[in-house]
Amino acid sequence: MSNSPAFNLYSADISKKAKQLLSKMTLDEKLGQLSQVCSPGAHIPDYLAESIRQGRISSVINEVDLNVNNALQRIAVEETRLGIPLLIGRDVIHGFKTIFPIPLGQAATWSPEIVEKGARIAAEESSKAGVNWTFAPMIDIARDPRWGRIAESLGEDPHLCSILGAAMVKGFQTDDLSSIGSIAACAKHFAGYGASESGRDYNTANIPENELRNVYLPPFHQAAKVGAASFMASFSDLNGVPATGNRWLLKQVLREEWNYQGVLVSDWESIKELQVHGLSANEKDSAYLAAKAGVDMEMASTCYIDNMAALIAEHQIDEAEVDQMVLNILQMKFALGLFENPFTDPQTLPELVNPSNRNAAKDAAQKSCVLLHNRSRFEQRPVLPIDRESTKRIAVIGPLANDGYEQLGTWIFDGEEKHSVTCLAGLEALANDSTGIVFEPVFANSRDRDTQHFDKALDLVNSADVAIVYLGEESILSGEAHSRANIDLPGAQPELIDYLSQSNTPIVLVVLAGRPLILESLLDKVDSILYAWHPGTMGGLAIAELLFGEASPSGKLPVSFPRVLGQIPIYYAQKNSGRPASEDKYVYIDDVPERAPQTSLGMAATHLDTHFSPLYPFGFGLSYARFEYHEVCISHSEIKLGSAFEVSLIVENKSDVDADEIVQLYIRDLVGSVTRPVKELKGFKRVTVKANSSVPVTFKMHTDDLAFYDICNQLNAESGDFLLGVGADSSLELNIPFKLVK
Repeated sequence: MSNSPAFNLYSADISKKAKQLLSKMTLDEKLGQLSQVCSPGAHIPDYLAESIRQGRISSVINEVDLNVNNALQRIAVEETRLGIPLLIGRDVIHGFKTIFPIPLGQAATWSPEIVEKGARIAAEESSKAGVNWTFAPMIDIARDPRWGRIAESLGEDPHLCSILGAAMVKGFQTDDLSSIGSIAACAKHFAGYGASESGRDYNTANIPENELRNVYLPPFHQAAKVGAASFMASFSDLNGVPATGNRWLLKQVLREEWNYQGVLVSDWESIKELQVHGLSANEKDSAYLAAKAGVDMEMASTCYIDNMAALIAEHQIDEAEVDQMVLNILQMKFALGLFENPFTDPQTLPELVNPSNRNAAKDAAQKSCVLLHNRSRFEQRPVLPIDRESTKRIAVIGPLANDGYEQLGTWIFDGEEKHSVTCLAGLEALANDSTGIVFEPVFANSRDRDTQHFDKALDLVNSADVAIVYLGEESILSGEAHSRANIDLPGAQPELIDYLSQSNTPIVLVVLAGRPLILESLLDKVDSILYAWHPGTMGGLAIAELLFGEASPSGKLPVSFPRVLGQIPIYYAQKNSGRPASEDKYVYIDDVPERAPQTSLGMAATHLDTHFSPLYPFGFGLSYARFEYHEVCISHSEIKLGSAFEVSLIVENKSDVDADEIVQLYIRDLVGSVTRPVKELKGFKRVTVKANSSVPVTFKMHTDDLAFYDICNQLNAESGDFLLGVGADSSLELNIPFKLVK
């Protein structure tokens, strides 16, 4: 099996127009197309206007004033020799004014439709400000929750990330990039950024080529296939060569193997930073290395515009190489329809934060919430949903309960808290008129260590029928450059839970956070845990509907939750090792005999001081309904390579609650030319199952879906024995054997 070529981004007509324009350009005009600059603010200074007139700027980033953007375009198209319009870039990561859950939260929906809808709304709203290019989706595989940018990721799994990343590309771009309200997507960060050592941003990533191809590159390959208009090179050092100057990665893999034809942009000053990495001696060397690697456009810094003419004059770079870089950029501008329609008319686009957009954001938030725990501390029954009829008093506790800004999450440059429905407001909107709601924030923010309000909070909890405690992380604690070495609840929040657990009142913990947090020590102190991520504009109402049972929680974890920090990285698709962990070999530290011989221990791939399993596995999420899986079968027990096959089952809802279930299909390749993971997600479906009824589910598969990069780093499906399982999360048993045969 060979790599399939990328989707053909550009029609012959677009390529022809771009080449004709390129043939008219001077070298200075070409070099100007390689330069992206940051907007200085709400007015156009003389130096910026003059640089545009001189053709020294191709793109402006971070300007969202429509009048300014239209004025910038007017200078570019009316006051330059060739009238080439500008690309206007902005990080529109999970919404523009209507904010959706953070991408990690959107991944918890396991719904390509929801992800696509969120990107579509973000594109329309940002287009209204004159934006035509965004730097999303971020499709770095993220397996270290210490990394701040895990919030911006779609989780730990290549298959889930590939499907959802492609949906986000489609949402931003639609099927016609030139249509009103479409903006160019940018797949980032190519590649391996999510594997930064110790979860520290900008750090080194060392990933063997086989692991890179099997785990970290598939989402990018899928983005290329579905026509992502641009890619962004990563900040990070990948195996000793920073990605921005990595010819193997950018030229061989992206351009040659995948035949990618779109724009390749640097990250913020990452060309300049090649010198800081130690790959180049100066900015001229940095420009040379990035250009030779195939980076078309430089973001923010000026290595290209300052040095490229000299590099050409010295014959280090051929002008034909620059022509190709410029052609890529011009083709994207033509595809966006900017030559025909460079200016934005806001009347052609929907109103910002309109009711339809708010409903979509609420739906996304509701389906992103993951119910992790739901069992009373005092009796064997679930605490959620809350019975509105019998509940006369609710204590609402915590600093995140009434904070419209913090619930929006990281990377929301344009979001405004005035549009938010807070968690407290959501409860007040849905509670019965006879239900009293009392509120105590306790802390000034999530990092606060002041305990002076603990007694007041406990009094309110003791006086209530149920306490809902909203804790977690402020939005600033995740995102770029916001990695954490300790991922417990920050500040004195753990102590607050300890203190409130004295009460006999049921405690529902709602966690708003940008990453998985360490929760194991809290499980016997609360009755329920609903993980809401940072849910966006409509998060408060969405959460309230779940708490009161107007909908059943249906989110599933897109990333494993560790028990303790020392388990990181922990992810479901690990290799088996020669001595895999198992219950019969696991020995807890307190059970180790004194002066015992080393061989008396389990001699397996475990830690002594915690169980080898995650606290919550990938794909996990509880429901108010009770689902059972029946009649799981595969269409053929022996499948010829190159053939299609089906997996079918029945999902039964044995409860009185209508609910969604996310059905997950995993396989294991038992023997390969390189070792394979113990499980791999190969299919998933979100299905609605009415109360006391069942639905059939079918997965249509092909042996190509079981392909992997082999010992020669070639993509192939290999014959041999496999196991398959379908269920509710990645801890399921793989109990259906089948074979691939030649």
